[in-house]
Amino acid sequence: MNPLRITLIGGPTALIEIDGFRILTDPTFDAPGAYQLPHVKLEKLSGPALPPEAIGKVDAVLLSHDQHADNLDRSGKDFLAKADRVLTTVAGAKRLGGRAEGFAPWATTELTGDHGRSLTVTATPARHGPAGIEPLSGDVIGFVLTSKESSPIYISGDTV
Repeated sequence: MNPLRITLIGGPTALIEIDGFRILTDPTFDAPGAYQLPHVKLEKLSGPALPPEAIGKVDAVLLSHDQHADNLDRSGKDFLAKADRVLTTVAGAKRLGGRAEGFAPWATTELTGDHGRSLTVTATPARHGPAGIEPLSGDVIGFVLTSKESSPIYISGDTV
């Protein structure tokens, strides 16, 4: 069995290495600065622990939601173009285009590797903030990673 290794990049961004797969969550690689959203100004206080070039190839990006710069910033959007697969919400996939694949809660997909292993990714319900905020915050999704070699891992970029 391959060990699980998680490298925190910063904020919601982490590199998860499991059973020979490399998965990146909510890519945020911009330098510190402000992001003005329609109803709030977000302030990023520190940069990532690793630049995007140091991450290397990933098998998939798990994107909880694309609407807010604290979960997908400008440099993170650039990173998506280099990923083999981008798994996100149905609405997010429509907005992003390219390699983005939209998933409703409980939908699954398989990642298959050259090493003969597979990793199941299951989309889960999630929300961004308290109940009832969805019309303002937009749709959000979580993920569960499962394989024959490891225990399930739940991933969410925001509150569940």
